[in-house]
Amino acid sequence: MKFPLLLAQGAEGIAVGLSCKMLPHNFNELCDASVAVLRKRSFELLPDFPTGGMADVSNYNEGERGGRVRCRARIKKLDNKTLEITEIPFGTTTTSLMESIVKANEKGKIKVRHIDDNTAEFASIVIHLAAGVSPDTTIDALYAFTDCEVSLAPNAVVIENDKPRFVSVKDLLRISTENTLRLLELELKIKKSELEEQWHFASLERIFIEKKVYRKIEEAETWEEVIGFIDKGLKPHVQELKRPVTQEDIVRLTEIKIKRISKFDSFKADEHIKQLAEQIKEVQNKLDHLVDHAVDWFKELKKKYGAGRDRKTELRPFDTIVAAKVAVANKKLYVDRKEGFFGWSLKDAELVGECSEIDDIIVFRINGSMTVTKMADKKFVGKGIEHIAVFKKNDERTIYHMVYQDGVKGPYFMKRFVVTGITRDKEYDLTGGAPGSTMEYFTCNPDGASEVISVVLKPRPNLRKTKFDVDFADLAVKGRGSKGNLLTRYSVQKVTQKERGTSTLGAIPVWYDETVRRLNDTGHGRYLGRFKGEDRILCISKSGKYQLFPYVLSTHFPDDALTVVKWNPKEVVTAVYWEGEKEQYMVKRFQVEASRDAVSFITEHPNSKLALHSLLPEAELHIAYDKRSTNRPDEDIDLVGFIGVKGVKALGNRLTPHKVKELTLNTPVFVPLTPEAEEVQGMLITDDEIGNLEAPEEEGLEESPMKQMKRAKSTSADVISPDDPLIGGYKPGKQIELGLDE
Repeated sequence: MKFPLLLAQGAEGIAVGLSCKMLPHNFNELCDASVAVLRKRSFELLPDFPTGGMADVSNYNEGERGGRVRCRARIKKLDNKTLEITEIPFGTTTTSLMESIVKANEKGKIKVRHIDDNTAEFASIVIHLAAGVSPDTTIDALYAFTDCEVSLAPNAVVIENDKPRFVSVKDLLRISTENTLRLLELELKIKKSELEEQWHFASLERIFIEKKVYRKIEEAETWEEVIGFIDKGLKPHVQELKRPVTQEDIVRLTEIKIKRISKFDSFKADEHIKQLAEQIKEVQNKLDHLVDHAVDWFKELKKKYGAGRDRKTELRPFDTIVAAKVAVANKKLYVDRKEGFFGWSLKDAELVGECSEIDDIIVFRINGSMTVTKMADKKFVGKGIEHIAVFKKNDERTIYHMVYQDGVKGPYFMKRFVVTGITRDKEYDLTGGAPGSTMEYFTCNPDGASEVISVVLKPRPNLRKTKFDVDFADLAVKGRGSKGNLLTRYSVQKVTQKERGTSTLGAIPVWYDETVRRLNDTGHGRYLGRFKGEDRILCISKSGKYQLFPYVLSTHFPDDALTVVKWNPKEVVTAVYWEGEKEQYMVKRFQVEASRDAVSFITEHPNSKLALHSLLPEAELHIAYDKRSTNRPDEDIDLVGFIGVKGVKALGNRLTPHKVKELTLNTPVFVPLTPEAEEVQGMLITDDEIGNLEAPEEEGLEESPMKQMKRAKSTSADVISPDDPLIGGYKPGKQIELGLDE
């Protein structure tokens, strides 16, 4: 074939000890890649599935064995109780996908109320969630436990010379393109041969008629004489031809009818021969420039059949979903502390809480040992269980407090530690290692809170102080293997908690990875800030809507998200949008109002669309006018002075009555926050603080620094320059510039 149909449609097969799986690719991209091969340029060839969806091809390995492609369905969140699957992974059907969801629901890994299959021309599977179930967590769970995510193992292998050959898709395309080049050359040679044959006979016919060779055959009495007379009559003129005259040529001349000879037009014959010569020359030119001809052939192919064949599968990296974090808590954890058993089948024992069947369980025992093991229906972990809970890997916010006696008659130590990475089913000794060590006090603080304990010593002669308090906040948080700090060398009667302090952990720093559109606390992507309490994340989308999200790492942002930043309630959004009904650009400024659902800040007309927006308080717009309809020069507009702050549902003001060619912002949409800038913002003080700190003036003394700052603020601009290196230009509200150098 001249076109790489194998790569366009994909192929799958299996034989004894050998299998093949080639993924489909996009028609237009194959044409472009073939042109790149002909031009000896680099190219990239990645799969495109007819079912759409999303694919992570970071490990595609050019289609060779050993690679892996992860395919995901496209899941939309219609509201907090409803999800819709609009595109399915390659290799699945809506029926098989629904069956996998039902199966996961029956196993308790997800909680779904019911599923509707509304598939018609396009896929539409509507999932109604159970009450109290997070849609974001359910989306992750669908990817983790159902066919909403499938993994494909490409293995491109073909038969060449009766032998299997493992080859990459790039090599396959190169082979196909070389084959196309060979076939096009063969076609041109065949066409040239046909045209030359037509030219030869047309020229022979002209000689036969114009030179009246046909008249000499009147004297012939046999067929052999006819052939001989014609051959003899043509010989004086054969030098005009490009090849010798054969007997077949002479036989064809004898078949010309008298009527055609009588109506022969010498001028038309010459024109026909001339056209044939030009066609031969054109074909020869293509043969001389075969690569250019092949490039034109692929471009024409794309032009003719490429319409409507745009890429259907979105290529994007996927974040790794930890199944244990998204599994629904479908089991109850019970524990028999005395006998040392735990599991979901011990319903007569102590209830610890809910968990999933794939969770890890962490167990601390009175002898100072710790182990992490898999959840089970019933499992023995040792007698004397002091604490048991669901284990969270790499959890640095859960802090454990422990007091233990090192040995039977040894001193008492106290330690404050975290448990992050472990080896499952391995027993760890948290004490100093002396035989007979025992745990005297233990608490678990998921919020990292400190606490004050009261220690009562056993009375003994010459011991004046038998009771004292210790604050764990004074201890550094270390690893589980640390021995701890010496508490006392005297015998302890009891240890009790006197008071529980506040969390010693600060706000959580959060980053936004725009590649996978997910939050993380590992430093990947753009820094959003430190979050705590009621802090929220503002997301502005292309559809002209905004929505406030919690800083939960499993949050799924819309596919059309434009801006994702930490929400500042005082911040003003400036938006320019096309109003569909009035057919004109409008400008509005508003503050984001707290709401759980997405809020549209442009009109509901189907043709209305968001043009651009900005979160900066000094947003400036550049308007380029259409010079075909107006001679008005391009201009810059200060959007802050153009319109005041109004409600989110306000229509706004008309931008211009003239026809606009292009709109661009002279200022950025927002200035990215950095940890350094956030720290400086925390140092900025308000007017009231300045007033409280201002010292009274004394005669003969210079103006106080606080007075200088207050006066400077009253006379300076309300905003800090975006170029200010101190805070990186980010400015959520009105601020003053402090004289930190002083």
